[in-house]
Amino acid sequence: MKNNNMEGPLKKLLIIDLTRVLAGPYATMVLSDMGARVIKVEPPDGDDSRKFGPFIKEKSTYFSSLNRNKESIVLNLKEKGDRKILLKMLSMADVLVENYRPGTMEKLKLSHKSLQKKFPKLIIASCSGFGQTGPWAKKPAYDVIVQALGGIMSLTGYEKQPPVRVGSSIGDICAGLFTTIGIQGALIARQSSNKGTVVDISMLDCQIAILENAISRYYSEKKIPKKLGSRHPSICPFEAYECKDNYIVIAAGNNLLFKNLCNCIGADTLINDPRFKENDQRLKNANKLKVYLEKRLKMKNSSYWIKQFEKFGVPVGKVNNVKEAINLKQINSRNMIVKIKKNKITTLKVSGNPIKIKGYKDLKYRNDAPELNQDKERILKEFNIKEL
Repeated sequence: MKNNNMEGPLKKLLIIDLTRVLAGPYATMVLSDMGARVIKVEPPDGDDSRKFGPFIKEKSTYFSSLNRNKESIVLNLKEKGDRKILLKMLSMADVLVENYRPGTMEKLKLSHKSLQKKFPKLIIASCSGFGQTGPWAKKPAYDVIVQALGGIMSLTGYEKQPPVRVGSSIGDICAGLFTTIGIQGALIARQSSNKGTVVDISMLDCQIAILENAISRYYSEKKIPKKLGSRHPSICPFEAYECKDNYIVIAAGNNLLFKNLCNCIGADTLINDPRFKENDQRLKNANKLKVYLEKRLKMKNSSYWIKQFEKFGVPVGKVNNVKEAINLKQINSRNMIVKIKKNKITTLKVSGNPIKIKGYKDLKYRNDAPELNQDKERILKEFNIKEL
């Protein structure tokens, strides 16, 4: 049986991937990066994201970044013969991942219940907009929909400005990550029970799960949390501040750090000012404090202040654009930008695997995402399947 070229603790796992676009493929990408073998089962027209730009030589870089290191086989699951091929593959698989709208697997005669009966050790992971239960179970959803419904858009941006989505597809990505966590939990449970299970992930649930202290603040204060821009709702100073040339973020999470901050910028009088002496007072007077701080910060460039704050032990960082972020020495020292290779030729650079596990190599490259159906002949032969 072919193995993923990645080193990792999931090296012996076989994942059958029925997912498309982002949430599901992100989950199986993470599993692949940890060594699992992922066979992507695509409909005759392929994953929708094959058509998403930008493109290099007519190939979607969006698709390539999420589906690197995977294999592709086309199966029309509406056809009985292709369903039998899938079932044969599932008889040897550890995990099935799907992100169809609830009810679709039943229409395809592949219900979770029937699959569990046929393959009692199989773990079935389902990632959908609203989960397998509840009044909205069969509603369609995209990232921006769950960002809106889940409250995170109400916390993003500045007050009295139109709603904005988080800059990356956090609705999809969080769901993908929780799917991966759920699968690994189920795998651990299977070691003792010798039984598979169904992992049910809702994109909307995941948005509620990451609201952090907004929920506890609402229940404790009986106030609806509002947009604060880059400011923290419970700590001050803790936001972006303007320097002469750029913005930096300062996070002074306690009184000692605030004292060090004041000493650093030559504003010692703020330390014992009753408006700023304690964190709660600083929060109430955050706007006034920002005026004081920025008056000093605008005298020098961001690079100067970063060096100064680091000398005083105050947590600080420049607000980087994407180019600056991916070229950070820290990022490259951690192998967080890797190369996509095809036939030993680099075709693209993408984000690497943030999960570093001692004893496993973190390779500097990934194999290119597969062409549509490129592995079908080899997979059928390997699984001893005659095309029906």
